[in-house]
Amino acid sequence: MGFTLDGIDHIVLNCRDAERTISWYQRVLGMAREEFGPERRTALRFGDQKFNVRPTGAPGWNPAAVDAPSVVPLEQQTPSSPKELAQLLRGCGWSEAPPPRAEGTEEYSGAGGTRTRDQGIMSPQL
Repeated sequence: MGFTLDGIDHIVLNCRDAERTISWYQRVLGMAREEFGPERRTALRFGDQKFNVRPTGAPGWNPAAVDAPSVVPLEQQTPSSPKELAQLLRGCGWSEAPPPRAEGTEEYSGAGGTRTRDQGIMSPQL
């Protein structure tokens, strides 16, 4: 017998360099930085979503079996066109910004229902 999830509480971003990672998510995705808990850990927020930032090798965390930096493929929702998004990413100094796709070229089933995929962002390993 299985169980039912109500949602995802948070995602943990494992990284080599917490400050570079935090800076990237703030600058490129506009996430807000916050500190939490008695250890003053760092999280990034947008809306009700929370990404905890964990440097690999950090004590006091419960890491996965492999304690390594991770890449998080993100499918964002934005009113910006794919071309505008690519320009914004490059303007933030991200040389690996993906090339823009033609609008309306692909549909996918996301958390909010069926959507047209504008452009995915693959976060860098920082």
